[in-house]
Amino acid sequence: MKLMFEFLLIAVSIIGAAIDGYECKIVQFIFGDSLSDVGNNQYLPRSLAKANLPWYGIDFGDGLPNGRYTNGRTVADIIGDAMGLPRPPAFLDPSMTEDVILENGVNYASGGGGILNETGGYFIQRLCFYKQIELFQGTQDLIQKKIGKQEADKFFQSARYVVALGSNDFINDYLMPVYSDSWKYNDQTFMNYLMDTLAAQLQLLHSLGARQLMVFGLGPMGCIPLQRVLSTSGGCQETTNQIALSFNQAASKLVDHLSKSLPNASFRFGDAYDVVNHVISNPGNYGFINSDSPCCSFGQIRPALTCVPISRLCKDRSKYVFWDEYHPSDSANQLIAKELIKKFGFLRVDQTEAPSPAPAMAPSVGG
Repeated sequence: MKLMFEFLLIAVSIIGAAIDGYECKIVQFIFGDSLSDVGNNQYLPRSLAKANLPWYGIDFGDGLPNGRYTNGRTVADIIGDAMGLPRPPAFLDPSMTEDVILENGVNYASGGGGILNETGGYFIQRLCFYKQIELFQGTQDLIQKKIGKQEADKFFQSARYVVALGSNDFINDYLMPVYSDSWKYNDQTFMNYLMDTLAAQLQLLHSLGARQLMVFGLGPMGCIPLQRVLSTSGGCQETTNQIALSFNQAASKLVDHLSKSLPNASFRFGDAYDVVNHVISNPGNYGFINSDSPCCSFGQIRPALTCVPISRLCKDRSKYVFWDEYHPSDSANQLIAKELIKKFGFLRVDQTEAPSPAPAMAPSVGG
């Protein structure tokens, strides 16, 4: 009888451990634009913002396009790996299941997406931040049905959250005369509109369980190749860079306020402007030979808004800061990730002596 009782105790412990395993797995949920997208736009049939042709992905896995807007890894891939976090697949990936979510988390990022619903309208299809949050709510419903509300709440509250949007709200909205926002607002009123919208979105994520969340600011988006080639001098567009700095100042203040006012919130703002700016301004210090033009282009015919099979590739992809007109190369992402880990002190999730902040996204120099 005693042996039977001990057997039952062991069996209950094993079953209990299996159930509790859901809450022990720490995953990440990523909200962002093309700097974070790992394939969502591939499954939007009418989207004009896709990375589904060679030579995207040439230095990743089998070398075929995978939805990332670079030749290799994103900063999220690199920092997530360093933190011991699984790489979350694209939400729209047909292989997505409840078990995949519990093991890996989800990436909702979408090329062309922004904080505002109207941003990136000429891409036809893209997932704005509110739509990404809506998809996250659907994810929560699935997991609650799978493991129950109590365990699901623990799972989502222990996860890491990343929000990395904003560049498209300027480059593909406010700074483009074809959009009504460019003439409805001035710099300050548009910034107020952005911050009010972002505040509501972050509070909504908190109400859905987000506790450890990092919002990443903008990099020197006036220095991406597209902005340079559109300037008369070929140099950085400093007005655009000043807007990025203003966004970072306002967003940092907002995130700090929310972290102090929302219950159990650990919200942080990642201002990586200086990191990216230093790499662009001093490429030779980091082993690069070019930081002002894309590795994948049509040669002298610019701007080439995307990388396609007939594009020309630079001789050494590891020596270029930018892969295309908008996005950093794998080598640049690796360097940026390393600097971000050092600057913000990201820890592996298994280092329990201190809480791990959310993993990083590439600072939004374009998206």
